Amino acid sequence: MARNIELLLQENVENLGIVGDVVKVKPGFARNFLLPMGVAVVPTPQRIADLEAERTEAMANLAAQKDRRKMLLEKLEGIALTMTRSCNDQGVLYGSVSQRDIADGLQEIADKLGETMDPRHIRVATSIRHIGTYEIPVQFDQELRTDIQLIVEPDQALEEREEMEFDDDGELIEKPLPEAKKEEAETADSTPADEDASA
Repeated sequence: MARNIELLLQENVENLGIVGDVVKVKPGFARNFLLPMGVAVVPTPQRIADLEAERTEAMANLAAQKDRRKMLLEKLEGIALTMTRSCNDQGVLYGSVSQRDIADGLQEIADKLGETMDPRHIRVATSIRHIGTYEIPVQFDQELRTDIQLIVEPDQALEEREEMEFDDDGELIEKPLPEAKKEEAETADSTPADEDASA
C-alpha cells in the first residue's frame, strides 16, 4: 500500500490546510488533483519561505472568517425558517427540501455579515420529504455549530382524515358523524329521492 506523500499547499484547501502548509496526502489525490491543478508543489525550504507572507495573510483571513461565522451562528441561533411546499393529503411533499434550499433560505442573514451559506454547512442526512418541524444542524467546523428550526408547511390545507377503528373480530366500528357532516349526508340522501318522486 502506497504511503502518504508530503506536499506544500499554494492555495487554501478546505478540510486540508491553508497556503504555506506542508500536508500529507494520498498519492492518488496528489497525482489527480493537487499537482495538476497547481494547488500544491513538492516542498523545498525556498518555496516554504516564499509562501510565508501569503500564509500570514491567509491565517488573518481565516481568523476574520471565523469571527464572522461566530456572529452568523449567534444570529441563526433559535430562528425558525418556514418553507411552503406542495404535498399530497398525507403531507408527503411532491419534491423535497434539500440542503441547498435551506442554505438559500439562510443566505439573506449571511449576506448581512459578508458570509456565504454553503449547502455543505447544512447537516441533514437526507432531503426532507414530509410536512413538519425539524431541528437542522448548521456547522462550519467542530466548534462552530448551532441548530435552527425548519418548519415545512403545506401550500393548502390538508384533509382531515378520521382514524378507522376495528373491533376484536376485525369489523369496522361505525362512529356517529359530527353534526355538520350528518346534515350534509342527509341532504345528499334526500335529493335523489325527491327527483325520483317528481319523475
